[in-house]
Amino acid sequence: MAVDDASGSAGGLVVGFDLDMTLIDSRPGIAAVWDAVAAKTGVPIDSELAVSRLGPPLAHEAAQWFPQHEVPGIVTMYREMYPELAVHASDHLPGVVDALAAVHRAGGRVLVITAKNEPHAQLHLDHLGLAVDELVGGAWAEEKGEVLRERGASIYVGDHLGDVRAAKVAAATSVAVTTGPYSAEELSAAGADVVLRDLTEFPGWLAASLAA
Repeated sequence: MAVDDASGSAGGLVVGFDLDMTLIDSRPGIAAVWDAVAAKTGVPIDSELAVSRLGPPLAHEAAQWFPQHEVPGIVTMYREMYPELAVHASDHLPGVVDALAAVHRAGGRVLVITAKNEPHAQLHLDHLGLAVDELVGGAWAEEKGEVLRERGASIYVGDHLGDVRAAKVAAATSVAVTTGPYSAEELSAAGADVVLRDLTEFPGWLAASLAA
């Protein structure tokens, strides 16, 4: 879908971004937390498998390894360990700083929407010094779409099929990057309007879209 009006709402250009595997590579840190949970509970957890499917809320992954009645306690345990083990082990992905700067150069606002709980997402942004205007945590797939619509966002950038669905809910342009678990073909088949290798390609695409 072409960006016919990339300015979004009357407030101007608003571009939404997912966090994990779109802006940051959080796999090393998240794997370390799952390894610690496994050590503490004695339950074998394949942390490499867990980090290969980042995107859905934490409880979804916990339910792959623990019975449902134990999931709330595991989520609490995981979150207690997260700040120490996960934040400093994560890094930003290629092109992130320039991509966010491109939105700001265009007079726009950067909105980050993630399924990760907001305090932990903020720790990542602060640690990496990423310049964002607003953060909304605890939202996934169609829930992200509602946030996008409320904020008047016209573009949503993500790596997951759930991010494509989010953009569709908000009637926003879905820009997908292949830095997550899905190939370009899978993202296109799911309805992504634009597929980029990574965010190094985003500034050029945004400039061309706004010029058009």
